[in-house]
Amino acid sequence: MKADTQHSARKLICMAVAAFGFAFALVPMYNIACEKVFGIKLDNTASDVPASAAAAVDENRTVQVFFDASVNSKLPWRFTPDRASMQVVPGRIYETSYTAQNTAAFATVGNAAPSIAPNQYSGFFSKTECFCFTEQALLAGESKTLPVRFMVSPDLPAETSALTLSYTFFINDDATAKLNADQAKTAVSAAP
Repeated sequence: MKADTQHSARKLICMAVAAFGFAFALVPMYNIACEKVFGIKLDNTASDVPASAAAAVDENRTVQVFFDASVNSKLPWRFTPDRASMQVVPGRIYETSYTAQNTAAFATVGNAAPSIAPNQYSGFFSKTECFCFTEQALLAGESKTLPVRFMVSPDLPAETSALTLSYTFFINDDATAKLNADQAKTAVSAAP
């Protein structure tokens, strides 16, 4: 009996390690799928604008930047850019924002994955402030404005006159469960 219990425990530990490894591998697999299959390069952080690029402003040129927003079907949010597009001068820093609203009757947490299209020009788009990959928690019915500061590099090839900054929000199941559990504990402890 004891041997069966130890064997079962080892199997459970192996399954847990395998599940953790699989979950850990999902992010790189997602990035590879986006880049190789869909031609979308994902950028996971806000970047510092290089001093040389910041100093070089191309006053003789404008680039149309379009803003796109989508939500994975499992996340009960409305998510929209606050403007559809803007004309920018390469080398200048601009700011825009997106609005997220939780339409569920409970708190939810989402994470956004950004991308730039066309993919081959993503290296010419720098975000200096971004809500990328950070948990965004919204209570039931709550709305939040999410700012983005960015710059298009003056080195963007001349034949490119438009770029699209796109964000997709995904539900963070673990953080959502924890947030709702914490809220339930607070409600119970506050009850008379």
